[in-house]
Amino acid sequence: MLRKIPIQHVRIGMFVHEVCGSWLDHPFWRASFKIDTARQLQQLAVVKEVIIDTSKGLDVAGGETQVALMDDVEVSTVEAGSSALMPLEGPLESDPDEAPLANSVSFQQEIVRASRIVEQSRGAMKSMFNDARLGKAVDTEHCLPLVDDITQSVSRNPGAIVSLARLKTSDDYTYMHSVAVCALMVALAKQLGLNDADTREAGLAGLVHDLGKALMPLEVLNKPGALTPAEFTIMKGHPEAGHRMLVEGRGVGPIPLDVCLHHHEKVNGKGYPKGLQGDEISLFAKMGAVCDVYDAITSNRPYKAGWDPADSIQKMAQWAKEGHFDERIFQAFVKSIGIYPTGSLVKLKSGRLGVVVEQGSKSLVSPVVRVFYSTKSNEPITPQLIDLGDGKTTDQIVSRESPANWGFKHIDQFWLPQSS
Repeated sequence: MLRKIPIQHVRIGMFVHEVCGSWLDHPFWRASFKIDTARQLQQLAVVKEVIIDTSKGLDVAGGETQVALMDDVEVSTVEAGSSALMPLEGPLESDPDEAPLANSVSFQQEIVRASRIVEQSRGAMKSMFNDARLGKAVDTEHCLPLVDDITQSVSRNPGAIVSLARLKTSDDYTYMHSVAVCALMVALAKQLGLNDADTREAGLAGLVHDLGKALMPLEVLNKPGALTPAEFTIMKGHPEAGHRMLVEGRGVGPIPLDVCLHHHEKVNGKGYPKGLQGDEISLFAKMGAVCDVYDAITSNRPYKAGWDPADSIQKMAQWAKEGHFDERIFQAFVKSIGIYPTGSLVKLKSGRLGVVVEQGSKSLVSPVVRVFYSTKSNEPITPQLIDLGDGKTTDQIVSRESPANWGFKHIDQFWLPQSS
């Protein structure tokens, strides 16, 4: 029997079937779990209700409270975008498909190599787009070594190249956006447990998904302001233009072709160019939609500054609820880059402000942060690196913050490699 009960009546020995509440607001990973420790009870205190399965664990004590009976009902996610997830801490086994991607090297070690790959990528993508503008046939086989380099970087440490690729000028946005989406697609593919071949194709799809923009009028593509309805109609033609170029080229498989054509489709059917919805959209096109939007809104454009990474995740979570993205794909995407991606400005319980430097090894809500400002004294402090998940600090993140609201213009200096 399934029962929905208030959190104050949860006790050790119960089996949690579902945690009620937004999955962005609690540190749980797995769909269901048995409560074995007091620590798990403490972690559950951040939510108001849970659904328990009395056939797998203890029931509510007699006469304690009125509870909702949910027998013979298939309980789906309590609210759009929510997901009950098991704490990483404790004696329960972790699911390798749900755990954060393992880091083979540190962020600071990988970012040096990743910066070289990004620079090489910039030149390669600029050449590809220029060739496309000149009407030359596209040979994507030349991109495969680049995809392999990006994939290896993601395997060593997924945060490094993903974070670096986000740092682009408005002038090279079109080229570097493709590199960023490639890295994001590879990280997401690994999070989803896709095989090496499909991961490689997903990465290639990221590199070529926007190739059709090479055929868009430059005055529209680089316009430093909002597009008119007529100009937007022109830009909406880039998926089909890119698809035609790839079909006429060499070395392009069905996955990159599909992502190129359908990365602007939405699961609610309100996307373009075909207005596909739900399962009419492939897994890879759904992946491309999420990765494309995340990099677009976090990047500096000719007409606007990029949004803070953590704020962007929050906004995208709302869009996912509205049917822009596939919920499962979006959740996996957040697990691949973090609720607080590298470069996010956060406020700690201590009143200090810091920038997320690297994802934590134990929890999405406990990254490594470099604090640099005190909100109590309203002045800078000596920068200090804090691992919120190392068990040595009681500090924790209490809110996302907007750099613009604090007047911070160059916070990326706090997570980029420190000069010696």
